[in-house]
Amino acid sequence: MPKKRSGGGLSTTQQAAKFLGVSVLAGAVMAGIALPAAGALGLAAKGSVQGFDDIPANLKSPQLSQRTRILDSKGNQIAQVYSRDRTVVDLKDISPYMQKAIVAIEDSRYYQHGAIDLKGVLRALNKNAQSGGVAQGASTLTQQLVKNYFIEEAGDDPTKVAEATQQTLGRKVKELKYAIQLEEKLGKKKILENYLNITFFGEQAYGIEAASQRYFSQHAKDLNLQQSALLAGIVQSPSRYDPVNDEAEATKRRNVVLERMAQLGDISQAEADKAKEAPLGLHVTQPKNGCITAVKGAGFFCKYVENVFLNDPVFGKTSAERAKLWNQGGLTIRTTLDPQAQDSVQSSIKDHVYKSDSVAAAATLVEPGTGKILGMGQSKPYGYNKNETEYNFSVDRDYGGSNYGFPTGSTFKPFVAAAAIEGGKSATQEYSSPYKMNYPSPVQQCNGKQWVNTDNEQVENENESEVGPYQMKRAMAKSINTYFVQLISDIGLCPVVKMTDSLHVHQGDGSKLPETPSIALGAIGLSPLTMASAYAAFADRGMYCTPVAIESITQKVGNEQKSLAVPKSTCSRAMSQKTADTINTLLRGVIDSGTGQQAGLDDRESAGKTGTTDSRKNAWFVGYTPNLAGAVWVGSAKQNIEMTNITIGGVYHSEVFGADTPGPIWKDAMTGALEGKSSESFNLVDIPDENDHDKGNGNGNGNGGDDTGGLIGGLIGGLTTNGGTTDGSTNGGSTPTPTFSLPDGFIQGNGNGGNNGNGGNRG
Repeated sequence: MPKKRSGGGLSTTQQAAKFLGVSVLAGAVMAGIALPAAGALGLAAKGSVQGFDDIPANLKSPQLSQRTRILDSKGNQIAQVYSRDRTVVDLKDISPYMQKAIVAIEDSRYYQHGAIDLKGVLRALNKNAQSGGVAQGASTLTQQLVKNYFIEEAGDDPTKVAEATQQTLGRKVKELKYAIQLEEKLGKKKILENYLNITFFGEQAYGIEAASQRYFSQHAKDLNLQQSALLAGIVQSPSRYDPVNDEAEATKRRNVVLERMAQLGDISQAEADKAKEAPLGLHVTQPKNGCITAVKGAGFFCKYVENVFLNDPVFGKTSAERAKLWNQGGLTIRTTLDPQAQDSVQSSIKDHVYKSDSVAAAATLVEPGTGKILGMGQSKPYGYNKNETEYNFSVDRDYGGSNYGFPTGSTFKPFVAAAAIEGGKSATQEYSSPYKMNYPSPVQQCNGKQWVNTDNEQVENENESEVGPYQMKRAMAKSINTYFVQLISDIGLCPVVKMTDSLHVHQGDGSKLPETPSIALGAIGLSPLTMASAYAAFADRGMYCTPVAIESITQKVGNEQKSLAVPKSTCSRAMSQKTADTINTLLRGVIDSGTGQQAGLDDRESAGKTGTTDSRKNAWFVGYTPNLAGAVWVGSAKQNIEMTNITIGGVYHSEVFGADTPGPIWKDAMTGALEGKSSESFNLVDIPDENDHDKGNGNGNGNGGDDTGGLIGGLIGGLTTNGGTTDGSTNGGSTPTPTFSLPDGFIQGNGNGGNNGNGGNRG
């Protein structure tokens, strides 16, 4: 028995026998073209080779994988992504030198033979017999094209790739039959064009255009003689003849190609000799693949677009179908990203939070009424090095975000207020709102059960001075925790859950919110995109629109551009216009006179809410104008940093608040994004003040004016607090109009110059 080589391969005798079998088989196929009986005779052996006539008649040319271009809303390229870097070009856009070089070195009789080169087979057989091994092959360019089709169709599946490249007689027979078919169907020029577009040239470059760009930074149509010879020589062994890593070996191979071209008369010997003396002349362009190469800090948005594509059934029923389409590429994806908004987001984040800071910031801008994501960025760049991350803090886990999102703090309170108002509660609803209290219990849940505070859990306000009673407007402006847990206890958890469901508010891992009163204080993790989209519904007077990132997609198929269906934003009414207008009025008050004053826009109406979580591990600002909504989060991705005695963006903070860190980021991002855009107004409603006072905690300064109402307010304030004065000073305000509606109006003036209320300083 013949011995195998040490590497486990066939012995030279076995290799020769195998090649002889393939060669005889090729002859049999040739005979089968002219003499079907002879062909049938030559392939009659059952069980060893699949019958020639049993092979499917039509070879379907695969859609070649190509680059995908991701564009912003104005058509500017954000990034290009690909599984295989390829740009398909017509034969007229490939240098004639390149066409001649590849034919000369790979299949010099290409234009003389059919699908199978019988002379080449016999020549190779003779050469291999003389050498005692397999020194020369006999595949034509057409056969190589068929083999590449099989490899391309296999994609990145290692099992399918192995099947496509296995050296078996069965695969050779299939390859031969399909080569015959292609010769008849396509013709020589088209086969050559397809071959030059599909073959691998090393250095991640598939196809001649990508190879020309990679090695010489120019188009394939501009390749000169020596450049063409170099690229043609690479094909036989892209790793061995890689000019980037082994210039000497690549030069030798190039010169072999040049000499062969001279022998065939494609060029003169003098041309060949001159070209051999020329340096390789490489001008290498490094591969620019993937979202890591995105411009304008849009790497995270780019990756979000990719994840939308891979998750949305509109691009295929199964994940495998969607992945195949993405990897095929050739797509031009126009997105919703607005370059002005994106620039503003990135500039604002960069100004306020450094990438080297121990905490990070993320911001997302969404257009009310359309759901379009106009801007998305964060302080730590997209990447894998120090102070970089691949996690998109703005989105949910399934789209490249963190596992659970981030607790939102008091930015959740507007959802509770919206549920209450939608259910019939007045915006003047008042609760005792003490500084500290146990969570009210029991609280009704959607399933008919009740949440019970069995552990005597407590909630308290930010400052001990924040003692009620409060009505909704002042409670929202001051972000009074005890007010909102009393409110959620009053209306029950189900209306809140229904409201958040209608606003598509869900946890960062995609699950529904738990039915516990602590959700009123933002204890659950959400993403900035979720928050921005929900607040956009307030801006659009109650209409919620699902966020979208893709405007349109076309795919290059041959020479045609095919349009693909894309996900559309679905808009639905989440609450009545009256409810939304009421929330807008409340949240405008947060910016005008409440915790969000540092975030207020200077040139247009705005509304929003601050949020800070326990131990100051998260700080938020979520706000909007009638035509733009945005959410900003600052914190630690691992939730392990308490933002006290901390420096962020070069600014020291003894304590971080939603107003002083996320707020300015939001303000600057929104200002830049809206520059030059129309300034629209909210439809505000009239919410009577709490007769313009905070009860029980003032110093008695009746800063409401010198009218009777202010006098009484000051008097009562003085009688009920620590020795406050009753001078009735207007403090620069105008003369107030007294109110006498009982019971509260009797004791408070409605002055305009008041401090923390028009009746006195928390008086």
